[in-house]
Amino acid sequence: MADLPSIWALKPWWCQPWSILLTGASAPVVSWLLLQRWWVTAPAVVAVLLWWWLFLVMVPNAYRHSQQSAGTPGEGGAEG
Repeated sequence: MADLPSIWALKPWWCQPWSILLTGASAPVVSWLLLQRWWVTAPAVVAVLLWWWLFLVMVPNAYRHSQQSAGTPGEGGAEG
């Protein structure tokens, strides 16, 4: 099987893992520095963790799975 392109090769600079991590880490820090309220910062942390899980884990896995499923026709089955 040929090497599949990474999803990150298709994304612009502002949608790379480093920018997602940097923005996500900044949001709760800024929330705490400005408001100093745990009941505002805690949901921000939960939202960031969900955002990271979605865009850094689920989306790349779904992309990889779709690329593998769309592999070359006729592999492992009857050719038509």
